[in-house]
Amino acid sequence: MSDSRPGSDNSCGTGLDRQIDRLEDRRDAKADARAAGDLRGQRARNSAERLLTRSTSGAIYAVVTLVCVLAGPLTTTVLVAAEAWLCCSEFFRICRMAGRMPNDALGLAAALAFPVAVCAWGVLAATGVVFVLLMACACWYVFTPRASVADVAVTAFGPLYTSLSFSSVILIRQFDPGLTGAILTFGVMLSIWANDAFAYFVGSAIGAHKLVPRISPNKSVEGFFGGLVGSVVVWVLLALFAVDALSVPLAVVFGLVVGLAGVIGDLFESRLKRGVGVKDSGNLMPGHGGLLDRSDSMLFGCMAALFLLIFGGVL
Repeated sequence: MSDSRPGSDNSCGTGLDRQIDRLEDRRDAKADARAAGDLRGQRARNSAERLLTRSTSGAIYAVVTLVCVLAGPLTTTVLVAAEAWLCCSEFFRICRMAGRMPNDALGLAAALAFPVAVCAWGVLAATGVVFVLLMACACWYVFTPRASVADVAVTAFGPLYTSLSFSSVILIRQFDPGLTGAILTFGVMLSIWANDAFAYFVGSAIGAHKLVPRISPNKSVEGFFGGLVGSVVVWVLLALFAVDALSVPLAVVFGLVVGLAGVIGDLFESRLKRGVGVKDSGNLMPGHGGLLDRSDSMLFGCMAALFLLIFGGVL
């Protein structure tokens, strides 16, 4: 039965038109935010995509590292040499953006030499590489009028900062060529990754107090302490299940010190990038940036772990 009331169709149509107009007005009001990707759904989707990308590339990196470490000291050396070379190259890129002109040939050659020398002949050979590097830099400075002392400084510092520090992984791996040495080496690296991961998730969840906002505005005090907890957990697990010479109290101390050293390494590299106005040292690893971005904590953290393991009587 049809509706015979006058104007009923017109009133329904008018109400529907008003509702459509309100929806269109609401959509138009969000046009700028939509174009900027600032809508709530867009932000959630972008965060999920970044986390997935970061997790995937990080997992691939961790698996490759685990395979090389398990295979033995030689493959560990090959891995460290490749990563140290790439990290040193990215460091020199940052230096050039700051107006310095490092000697890539000298610095990158030393970056390869440190891991090889440490693997073949030990710590004494590393001091020999340092001597050769300094002599080569001095000769380059003397016979190259355009070179400044700042160029010489960054040329020498690059491989020391990246490769010599990274070579501590090789020394830890040589402690025991078997499974125990592999577990200890990977455990040291895992504690630094755990520090980064716990700091990220804790800081994202409850971070309210900035740690060093001028250098790294995303880092929080809460994330810092959360990261230390992650580092300590891994070291305690090493003491309980893998390394007999490592006691639990000592593991707690090691976890705190290695975690702190990793944070300092992270902030140091952040300061380098902020000085030249770049976000990442490179684009090798999706979600992480360059290899130096991924390894900055590792450089100082593994060196600290080596000293602690030696002076603590574990190695």
